[in-house]
Amino acid sequence: MAKQTTVFVCSECGATSPRWLGRCPSCGKFNTMAEEPVAPAPAAKQAKKPAYSAPRATPLSQVEYRTYERTPSGISEFDNVIGGGIVKGSLILLGGDPGIGKSTLLTQIAAHLSQEHRVLYFSAEESCSQVKLRTERLGLSSDNLLLINETCIDGLEAELDGVEFCVIDSIQAVYTEELTSSAGSVGQVRECASRLMRIAKSRGITFFIIGHVTKEGALAGPKVLEHIMDTVLYFEGENQENYRILRSVKNRFGNVSEVGVFEMTDRGIIPVTDYSGIFLSESRGEEAGAIVTPARTGNRCMNVEVQTLISKTSFGQPRRMPLGVDYNKLVLLLAVLEKRCGVNLGGFDVYVNVMGGIRLNEPAADLAVCAALASSFYDRPVDKFTAAFGEVGLTGEVRAVSYAEKRVAECVKMGFKKVLVPAKNMKSMTKFMDKIDIVPVLYVGTMIKSLFK
Repeated sequence: MAKQTTVFVCSECGATSPRWLGRCPSCGKFNTMAEEPVAPAPAAKQAKKPAYSAPRATPLSQVEYRTYERTPSGISEFDNVIGGGIVKGSLILLGGDPGIGKSTLLTQIAAHLSQEHRVLYFSAEESCSQVKLRTERLGLSSDNLLLINETCIDGLEAELDGVEFCVIDSIQAVYTEELTSSAGSVGQVRECASRLMRIAKSRGITFFIIGHVTKEGALAGPKVLEHIMDTVLYFEGENQENYRILRSVKNRFGNVSEVGVFEMTDRGIIPVTDYSGIFLSESRGEEAGAIVTPARTGNRCMNVEVQTLISKTSFGQPRRMPLGVDYNKLVLLLAVLEKRCGVNLGGFDVYVNVMGGIRLNEPAADLAVCAALASSFYDRPVDKFTAAFGEVGLTGEVRAVSYAEKRVAECVKMGFKKVLVPAKNMKSMTKFMDKIDIVPVLYVGTMIKSLFK
């Protein structure tokens, strides 16, 4: 009998070590080395090295172009996020907090696909009766939707005869008997994901894989889990709220910055196409510290409200608490406001919130954040039909941004009367002059003087 040994595996990068280390020597992360029992593989006969008679490499000009066929999922917002539809033979990883609606979303997609295709729902966390109860609650039914309750993935391939789509719920709950470690460990997650990838690419089966997230919000398991996936999606939102946001962080067949909005109802998850009532408050313009900015998410623009609150600090070090805006970006903008515009916020706590849970990672939101902070500082509200966008440099200059025409067009569509734009983007604004008041901004200080002084 082979002697069982243990190794320590990094949960971040998958590096192994014969002993525990406080810091991973490969990725440099602390406290990520977890003990994994490993049984050495039996000695195998030495295989004969294959001899290749001809080179396998092909010149780029001779590579045959392949068009990927896409299958509609039945949910328009989901199709937009993944690039227009489901690509055959791809691996789609869906992560999110417990109870956010991952299983509900994939159950609806599986039921729609089963109307014309054969679909297998591999449930490792719920029994078949629980899955059936959910489908009845959602009003879904199909004879081509196959259910199986199993935790061992070794027998999965035998169940895939004639199956075109497969849902794995979840990757942290399945295991393979080839490894002695428990389900959800670094080794099990890595091996099960690699096996699913080999099946998908060799047999052309599309896999939807549900993944758990850690308390920090990242997908649990080694990073190789995300590396081998074709598409990685995050399902976000608060359990107390009805709205959910589906975000793409990796997509080999589409844009990685797409965002989809959904509403959780008693009839399941419904896509939302009108964002005006979600990311804009009804009382905007009445209180100071808020302004609207047209944010770009993938191929679309949506108006999002940025809210700020400034209060005198009670501590020696003032607090900076942004939600939806990068912390370092907020600190940079506060320094610009103090040095270039005379807005001294050194003795105040600063709170920034982006409505609806949207993350403004693009630099085009800088001007709106500065305007909202100045509005809160001077306690003077901004008109509810005024929007702003532009990148702010360290000199206080407002730089041009991309997709300026699309942003202004979205403001015109939503009925806004004024929009503050970078002066360098004015050349492309001529066609909107008779539809909306466009104000060019060259420096942040000039904008603050025109609005609040």
